[in-house]
Amino acid sequence: MSQFEAYFKIGIAHILDLNGFDHILFVIVLCALYTGRDWRKIIILVTAFTIGHSITLALATFNVFSVNADLIEFLIPVTIAITALGNIIRPKPTGSKAIQINYLFALVFGLIHGLGFSNYLRALLGREASLFQPLLAFNIGLEVGQLVIVAIFILVSSVVIGILNNKKEWTLVISSVVLGMSIMMILDNRYWI
Repeated sequence: MSQFEAYFKIGIAHILDLNGFDHILFVIVLCALYTGRDWRKIIILVTAFTIGHSITLALATFNVFSVNADLIEFLIPVTIAITALGNIIRPKPTGSKAIQINYLFALVFGLIHGLGFSNYLRALLGREASLFQPLLAFNIGLEVGQLVIVAIFILVSSVVIGILNNKKEWTLVISSVVLGMSIMMILDNRYWI
C-alpha cells in the first residue's frame, strides 16, 4: 500500500469513526437544511468545510502556529450548536445570500475543526520526510468520508421527508437533537473551569 493510499484511508476512517462523532454531527447539521435535489449546494458546502479545516490542519501540522487543544475541543461543539441554532431559527435557506452565509459558516467553522484534527495528524505523521503528500491524502480521505456521511443522511432524509411530507419539521427535529447533543458536549468539556 502506498503512503498516499494509507493516509487517504486514515482520513476516511477518522471522519467515520463514531468515537469522533462531533464531526459527523457537524456535517449532518450543516446539511439538515437541504434535500437530495440540492446536491450541488451540499457538495459546495461540505467542500467549503473541507477547505477551512485543510487550511488550519496544514498550518498546524507544519507548525506555523499552535492553539490550545482544550480550547479547540471546547469550540468544536460550540460551532455545532451555532449551526444547529441557525437551522432552528431559519429552517429554510431563502435566497442566494442565505446560501452564501452557510458557505461562509462552513468555511470558518472548518478552520476550527481543522485545528481539532491537527493533533491527531501530527501524532500520526511523526517524523515523515515529506508532509505534503500525507496531508493531501488525509484531507481527500476526510472529504470522501464526509460525502459518505452526507449521502447516507440525504438518503435517510429523503425517506423521512417522503413519509412526513414536511421538510421543515425534519430540519427542526434533526437540528434540535444535534443542538441538545452539542450543548451536552459543551457542558461535559468544562473548558472554563
